[in-house]
Amino acid sequence: MPSKEPKAYDGKLVTVTYETGRCLHAAECVRGLPEVFDSGSRPWVQPDGAGPERVAEVIRRCPSGALQYRLADGPTEEPDRPTTVVRDPAGRLVLRGDLSVTSPDGTVRRETRAMLCACGVSGNQPFCDLSGTCHSD
Repeated sequence: MPSKEPKAYDGKLVTVTYETGRCLHAAECVRGLPEVFDSGSRPWVQPDGAGPERVAEVIRRCPSGALQYRLADGPTEEPDRPTTVVRDPAGRLVLRGDLSVTSPDGTVRRETRAMLCACGVSGNQPFCDLSGTCHSD
């Protein structure tokens, strides 16, 4: 199923966005900053639970790019340089850098992190949604 628009969680100094259809539950956010990312609470994202730079640092660990941030003073995430493409042990393509990702309908998105489907089964093309053989890692 295609991704819905990302949900925004506004804090005083940082806004966190979350795109459900891209989340692969790597849990980097929950392990890295449980005072901000708590899947047992509603809302599950509390952007003011830590300093904005710390929130941004933990979000950059999200391999799928489901989590993004925008600091109140303007800057968004800068892409890694050089751009990297790595196939993980399950076969998924993990990309980091200045990315231009085109969906099947021709929509082009600027991304800094993405995990792309390598098996062709994802219902959220071109992103992996764990519905194919990549799921068994």
